[in-house]
Amino acid sequence: MLKTTGTTLTLSFFLLLGLNSYAQSTGGGFEESRKESGVTEKTLTDESIWDINDSLMHIPAYDDYCEWDTRNIHAYDFDYRELTDTVHMTLRHEECDYATPFYGRITSNFGERGARYHYGIDIKLYKGDPVKVAFEGLVRIAQYSRTYGNVVVVRHSNGLETLYAHLSARKVKPGDYVQAGDIIGLGGNTGRSTGSHLHFECRYKGEPIDPNLIINWETGELNIDELDLNAEHFAYLKEARAIKYHRIRSGDTLSGIARRYGTSVSAICRLNGMSRNSTIYAGRKIRIR
Repeated sequence: MLKTTGTTLTLSFFLLLGLNSYAQSTGGGFEESRKESGVTEKTLTDESIWDINDSLMHIPAYDDYCEWDTRNIHAYDFDYRELTDTVHMTLRHEECDYATPFYGRITSNFGERGARYHYGIDIKLYKGDPVKVAFEGLVRIAQYSRTYGNVVVVRHSNGLETLYAHLSARKVKPGDYVQAGDIIGLGGNTGRSTGSHLHFECRYKGEPIDPNLIINWETGELNIDELDLNAEHFAYLKEARAIKYHRIRSGDTLSGIARRYGTSVSAICRLNGMSRNSTIYAGRKIRIR
């Protein structure tokens, strides 16, 4: 967001490239004034604003997203139902433009999984196994999350973002440029995870795309070189995000219901305004999503 203030310009500029060359190229043309939430606000003279505009061009798909958030994993306010046009994505020009993140057995696929919808692919690996970035891009997120554990998110020039979660170690930082096949982390079991595996997602403006459309996990090869993305690719979200109930049967317990639907007792209690000690009766419907 650019604001004109007298002879200076104020720009909320995300630290995008992580390169010393940017600081050198601007010389004394800016004064750092504030840092917060992965964003640096700088006041620039007219002489240096062109350097900033040139730097913004290095952010993949910036014209499409109009933002670069290095703090929030799911940072976008995008309604897939408003996607009226087809978004054409070139995934690969040459063989070297793609690398399999990790070749292994799928332990949990994309789709319905109890009370939660699983928005990615889980691939079996062992702690310390190298995890590679699928496509060339710029690292937007490299941090620890309570759910994803050590997680890396990379934005690619076609507008696709790929996510790599539950890593034991991160090998990149926000602003790093990576090429297909570069190691971005090591396999692990961090965050909300049971057993070492790689959780891999494909997203456009924060909304999940089934990775099976793009990658053949049996061979480790791309299914397609071009993707024409439209609202139909997100149609499943209506059902995935619908409210879901369970009718209590004799013998049911909150812990048993939670296990059945892949959720937690605390989540069920929160949705239904009850406590762990609440009595549940057969025939009653409780919300589990």
